[in-house]
Amino acid sequence: MAQRFGGPHSPDGKGQPLPPARKGAFQGARRTRAGGRVNLLFLAPLPLAWAAFTTGPTGLVLNLGALGTLLLAAWLTREGLIAQEAYEARKVARRPAFPRKIAGSLLTGIGLGIAGFAAAGEFMAPAAYAVVGTVLHFLAFGPDPLRDKGAEGIDTFQTDRVARAVDEAEKHLAAMSDAMLRAGDRQLMARLERFQTVARDLFRTVENDPRDLTAARKYLSVYLLGARDATVKFTEIWSRNRDPQARTDYEALLTDLEQNFAARTQKLLLDDRSDLTVEIEVLRERLDREGVHPQE
Repeated sequence: MAQRFGGPHSPDGKGQPLPPARKGAFQGARRTRAGGRVNLLFLAPLPLAWAAFTTGPTGLVLNLGALGTLLLAAWLTREGLIAQEAYEARKVARRPAFPRKIAGSLLTGIGLGIAGFAAAGEFMAPAAYAVVGTVLHFLAFGPDPLRDKGAEGIDTFQTDRVARAVDEAEKHLAAMSDAMLRAGDRQLMARLERFQTVARDLFRTVENDPRDLTAARKYLSVYLLGARDATVKFTEIWSRNRDPQARTDYEALLTDLEQNFAARTQKLLLDDRSDLTVEIEVLRERLDREGVHPQE
């Protein structure tokens, strides 16, 4: 019969339990859609640059106009996909303020129409190119989110406050990542990403219940701002002389921040559970006062 290998130095040796698995930076991560096909949109119109300088002045203007329009459409499409992924990652989210993918579809059709007019010099073929290009782009990438998600019964003022606070906190995390890139240490980057995963768990908890913003505001602003400044200062020291004591102190800071953010997240979840328990008890008391009970 097969048995699991174990020894005195194994994690579960001598009856010791295995340590709890840490939540990695890639937990719940999904492959981004802002690549692959979108990158091809940047490459496809490049031959128009050659065509622009092998024709007359009219062809030069038309082909360069088509090239710029198609590149703008590709950029809007990529930004629209990034905005949609951010929208889908949150349980409560506002729709994008500007429909980038739809605008990308229209600009793709316009760019193809201009390119077709520069090549054919008539109106029927370019019009067909414009319609077909718009439809195919729309079918390939789809529309932008056009409705708010999870906002039914939620105070929009509170939701907007949470959205602004989370956006500012994400900027602090992005600044920390940019600073750590200058350090050129993959282990430190992985350690920072682990803390950022815990911090984003707190973001999602606050987004799910905007009433938690008051209790978590210091974590989203003051503490992350201090962590950003500490990261910038550490990368400056580490890039100059690779001070091991500075590295030890910075890793200890990340550990303290990670533990405190995780504890705050758990506290907010327990408070939400307590609120649910109160709501259930109140509802049961009201049903009892009605005097209506199901027959056994």
